[in-house]
Amino acid sequence: MALIVQKYGGTSVGSVERIEHVADKVSAFRAKGHEVVVVVSAMSGETNRLLALAQEIDPQPEGRELDVLLSTGEQVTIALLAMALKKRGVAARSFTGGQVHIRTDNAHNKARIVDIDRQRVSAVLEAGEVVVVAGFQGVDEDGNITTLGRGGSDTTAVALAAALEADECQIYTDVDGVYTTDPRVEPKARRLERITFEEMLEMASLGSKVLQIRAVEFAGKYNVPLRVLSSFDDDMDGQTGTLISYEEEGMEQALISGIAFNKDEAKLTVLGVPDHPGVAHQILGPVGAANIEVDMIIQNVGADGTTDFTFTVHRNDFARAKEVLERVAEELGAREVSADDKIVKISLVGVGMRSHAGIASQMFEILASEGINIRMISTSEIKVSVVVDEKYLELGVRALHSGFGLEQSIELTQ
Repeated sequence: MALIVQKYGGTSVGSVERIEHVADKVSAFRAKGHEVVVVVSAMSGETNRLLALAQEIDPQPEGRELDVLLSTGEQVTIALLAMALKKRGVAARSFTGGQVHIRTDNAHNKARIVDIDRQRVSAVLEAGEVVVVAGFQGVDEDGNITTLGRGGSDTTAVALAAALEADECQIYTDVDGVYTTDPRVEPKARRLERITFEEMLEMASLGSKVLQIRAVEFAGKYNVPLRVLSSFDDDMDGQTGTLISYEEEGMEQALISGIAFNKDEAKLTVLGVPDHPGVAHQILGPVGAANIEVDMIIQNVGADGTTDFTFTVHRNDFARAKEVLERVAEELGAREVSADDKIVKISLVGVGMRSHAGIASQMFEILASEGINIRMISTSEIKVSVVVDEKYLELGVRALHSGFGLEQSIELTQ
């Protein structure tokens, strides 16, 4: 018998029929003797509907009242799922985040979990009941309802699993696991049986939308085994999907586990900046002050005592960043500002890179053979990222997927 925390997203509980299907899955786990805690999101589209109602009243509603409103979406789902379980003869009880004492800071609409009191959930589990918890929400120290931001139900599930020392946290979604890359771009993409926390964190931060970054960070910090599964298949054992855990000694790791990409990149370059100490801060300081996050950075020093400074930002921040940079360039006496919002970032990710040299050069060779020019390069211990023209995204991903043989699985040694 195991203690399992299961999370079902908005599409998984998007209708009464789907909630009934979730109840069947939970019932099957309970029938095997497992203790089960279920975390659910609001029904698909409900959070957007509630947000639209708020914005009809006030285009920028107060954070506290918005949290009170948005938290009701999950409250509907927990009650319906508890009803469906009881109809099947499964003892179940629903709880809001506040009722199970998920305590957060007071940052409304993007709160972070501070503490969870496990006693109430443990008591209900010991009584033989399934615990159904509203994801995405908690309460601050003053008792105000807070929400955790988009995708926050993943974080709720992982945090509960950590607090309860669960055997596994299962994230049920509309995909059946983590793939070597997006199957919509490369049809030969293969589902991974397992991946490390490090790799999943890189994949999530580089554009993979399967899991929320905060949830992966939380799972890695507290060593909570995560499994991504599809809520729409008939697997009632929860042993398929992709397991995310720490790297195991003696296990052969694939050289590259996956290819992530981000379409939301834009590039800015300030040309001919006088080269002197502190120039990087003079450029990026005002950008940071405008609350614009910078990703990749390159600085090239010329022979004439000037430097060209290039960095990337999220495409949503492109216009604002360009405006800030043009003002800074004028103050510094730079030659001009160059901007391009038709770029993408493609990244290779894999812990196997640690013990293999030449990954970057092989990547560059594959892209060159397809006539793809690289604009920027960034590397770390387990990833290599390149910026290329947007038009080459699909060609680049497919070429790299084939070039590194990602459609083929490796045999794991014991």
